[in-house]
Parts: sequence; C-alpha cells; structure tokens
Amino acid sequence: MAICILYKPSLKTRPRYYRVEIAMNLFEEVSVMREWGVSGGKGASCVNIFGNLREASNAADRYRRRALRRGYARD
Repeated sequence: MAICILYKPSLKTRPRYYRVEIAMNLFEEVSVMREWGVSGGKGASCVNIFGNLREASNAADRYRRRALRRGYARD
C-alpha cells in the first residue's frame, strides 16, 4: 500500500487536501483511491480498478503530478 497526501494552503479559504492511495482489493486487483476536499469539510472520493500494479502505479503518479501542477504540495 502506498499513500501520498498533498496539501494546498490558502490564506483566504480553508486549506485543501488531495490523497492518492494504491491498495490490493479482495479480487486480486489493484485499486487507486483518490480523496480530495477542504480540511474539516465533506470531501469527495473516487476508486479506479487496474489489472496489475504497474498500471495502478502509473495512474497514481499521473494523479499526483496533476495535483502538484494545481498547487498542491507535500506537507
């Protein structure tokens, strides 16, 4: 299991977060779970299923890079 948590600080609004996690599910598939939202608020999530770890890892890296381009950073 790999987890990457990114934060986007803001002076005008509450800080935002973006979380990407890779995990095996019960059917021997690899899932990439993403969560995002405002700290202290109700967030959103999405789960994508992949056939192998390589595909899931590549997808998780794409999501992480996209979040970094949008201003998120590691704490």
